[in-house]
Amino acid sequence: MADGRFVQHPEVGLALAQSLVTTACAEAEQIGIAVSVVVADRAGNVVAAARMDGAALGSMRLATDKAYTAAIWQLPTGDLRRSTQPGGDDWGLTSTEGGRIVVYAGGLPVFVEGELAGAVGVSGGTGDQDAQCVAAAVVTVGSPA
Repeated sequence: MADGRFVQHPEVGLALAQSLVTTACAEAEQIGIAVSVVVADRAGNVVAAARMDGAALGSMRLATDKAYTAAIWQLPTGDLRRSTQPGGDDWGLTSTEGGRIVVYAGGLPVFVEGELAGAVGVSGGTGDQDAQCVAAAVVTVGSPA
């Protein structure tokens, strides 16, 4: 109902969030790493999360913040890596939002028909490995990775 007073948006629901977590963990297992996976809603709030056995204890916080960053900026977290370096257009961004902004690979927004529905964050491997796991999950909903 878009009558000018209310706006409807797609939102990652619990069933989809759990499926995304499962898919990312399966990809991590296939490549031989243990990760944490977080699926967030459009505002970056956690909908579902898991830390695989053996994943680094700090990986859950990083996965949470990757999902948060991807959601609020609506872009892959790794896209911010260069621009946030000293002298870059986004220098200082990582000190905003209480230090929750993560600027390396492993966070992707989830789009449904061009609208943000949520985001997924993965942490525990290298940046490339985290990106591979998150892309494997997000591709299942047809969102560009």
